[in-house]
Amino acid sequence: MSKIKEVSRCHWCGTDPLYVSYHDNVWGVPEYDSKALFAKLILDGAQAGLSWITILRRQEGYMAVFDNLDPDKVARYTDKKLERILLDDRIIRNRLKVYSARSNAQAYLNLQDQGLDFSQHLWSFVDGKPIVNKLRGISDFQATSPISDAMSKDLKKRGFKFVGSTIIYAFMQAVGMYNDHVVSCFRHDEVKNAKGRGHRA
Repeated sequence: MSKIKEVSRCHWCGTDPLYVSYHDNVWGVPEYDSKALFAKLILDGAQAGLSWITILRRQEGYMAVFDNLDPDKVARYTDKKLERILLDDRIIRNRLKVYSARSNAQAYLNLQDQGLDFSQHLWSFVDGKPIVNKLRGISDFQATSPISDAMSKDLKKRGFKFVGSTIIYAFMQAVGMYNDHVVSCFRHDEVKNAKGRGHRA
């Protein structure tokens, strides 16, 4: 019997090996590295109107096409560069989403110029530590929260695009600001006890 069948997981990852690996190793683990958080925000914005597995299958393409989604590099992209990117089938070729990567990178750098660390700023919305929910089934899941509403409003005000509350809530779940693994999932307690990734200032 495969490992996929041996343990209890959140329903949403199904049995697709890529999705299961993402669920088991990435989703919900606290991420504190600013550039990693920026990259995830761009990928979540690209997801708008699509399923996450669609983006997950293109993640390597995004990293290759967008210089590892490094905000310092993406912020300097010219229109000509973005138009070339729009021809690359390794990504979602949506003009607004592609151009928003540059504007979001510029907004990220503006935040930095104001003396605000991106990671610290985002984590401040949850007082610097994950919120551990006790979800028991699909009916307990939510698409937004007052906190994602507040973060979305803040980021929009700072010039970020594709940061609606639903996108932000999914982002917060993915980077461990919310532990939304169902309580019966083997990852719920593992994630709760995880130290997290990246530098925590």
